[in-house]
Amino acid sequence: MDHAPLGAIALNGAGVITYVNQMARDIADDWQIGATLHHTFDPSADSWAVGERQVHVSPLALSSGQGQLLFLSDLTDITQLEAQYRQSQKMQAVGQLAGGIAHDFNNLLTAIQGYTELLLDRHGPGDDAFADLLQIKQNTTRATNLVRQLLAFSRQQSLRPKALDVGPVIGDLVLMLSRLLGELVSLDTDLPDSLPPITVDQGQLEQVIINLAVNGRDAMPDGGQLSISAAPVTLATSLAHRLGQVPPGSYVRISVADTGQGIPAEILDKVFDPFFTTKPQGKGTGLGLATVYGIIDQSGGYILCDSQVGRGTCFELYFPVADALPEHGEVPPVADAPPTIAAPAKTGPARILLVEDEAAVRTLALKALEKDGHDVTVAEDGEEALDLMRQGAGPFDLLVTDVVMPGLDGPGLWRAIEEEFGPMTAIFMSGYAEEELRKALGTDGGQVTDTHFLAKPFSLKSLMRMVGQVLAGG
Repeated sequence: MDHAPLGAIALNGAGVITYVNQMARDIADDWQIGATLHHTFDPSADSWAVGERQVHVSPLALSSGQGQLLFLSDLTDITQLEAQYRQSQKMQAVGQLAGGIAHDFNNLLTAIQGYTELLLDRHGPGDDAFADLLQIKQNTTRATNLVRQLLAFSRQQSLRPKALDVGPVIGDLVLMLSRLLGELVSLDTDLPDSLPPITVDQGQLEQVIINLAVNGRDAMPDGGQLSISAAPVTLATSLAHRLGQVPPGSYVRISVADTGQGIPAEILDKVFDPFFTTKPQGKGTGLGLATVYGIIDQSGGYILCDSQVGRGTCFELYFPVADALPEHGEVPPVADAPPTIAAPAKTGPARILLVEDEAAVRTLALKALEKDGHDVTVAEDGEEALDLMRQGAGPFDLLVTDVVMPGLDGPGLWRAIEEEFGPMTAIFMSGYAEEELRKALGTDGGQVTDTHFLAKPFSLKSLMRMVGQVLAGG
């Protein structure tokens, strides 16, 4: 019985333990022969809470008045895994929703920004409307930054990862962080002379550290201490956390801890949700930690949060160790490096096929390209564009197309054109990250010849500039 996978306890009629096996003793130290079992079994609930453990109970009544035999199953690990799975699924679903919202907002922001540019061309600094138009443009820029944070949370932003030692990166942030934290918060760092390399976008990692530091500062309105440390760690077994598990392996762990107010247990699972914030209205967007979560997850890392009310909060970031740092003087390879485009030159009018399902964006792009003197043929989706080609509308010098469209999407249209009509240079416009385009093209690892990427929201000038550069380059 001591080797049985279930706990077993025998009780006499007075509730005194007459037998207990090893599994039951592992569940609770005070379950010993001769002790009285103080837990009351509730047949309707068929479980006990034993300390922090959740135990399923299957009772077997002995002959009348002689007591019970209880079989116990420790469900603690299973319950934790179920909770982690539910939380992970929720974060994935919210991330997909956030990415879809960001894509739609980028279309709207492209239209707002473009029409504002057109009005600014007609209303100069001396015009009464000029200041109002500048306000619209500035607020569009703020909205664009918020959408970028949504894309970060949904793991759909463009990253430029490289292998680096994060110690010097964090060290370089110390002066700026000291100014951000103010005089009431002291900053303590513990960074070794060298750390194993991790593969991460340096700018995004800096954003993560800054966001966590600012959150810690806000949790200490009366002052306190913020500690940032980094160390190599090796996990022999999986490390469970609220959103899943950190697999065994070699990592660099970055810890950011404060001595602030702490986070109540009932909201700890919500801190990475976009737009969730405990700050007063107007004091935060609720996207800081959502952005942190998205950047770390997209970088292949993990984030753990531990907090106690009144004692502070600690965030631990785990990044897998990379194979090696680049040699001294070597430029690290970038998987999705942008293409090299020749210097712009006056190419004269070009024949352009413009494909965009969002009417406002389509109209703006048409105005911008025609203003540059190009001959533009417009289609509302991929099927219409392909039909125009088959009806003899071509040939075209350039395809400018949205990526995500109902029916035939941008990458599918480009492939169909190349198969039927030969090579076609293309500019892909999208509110999603460039990585999503690469996946759609089936080239996660790098650049495709004659394809270029323009992120939404874009200005009309940036569209015209890219078209000019692409045409000049070939």
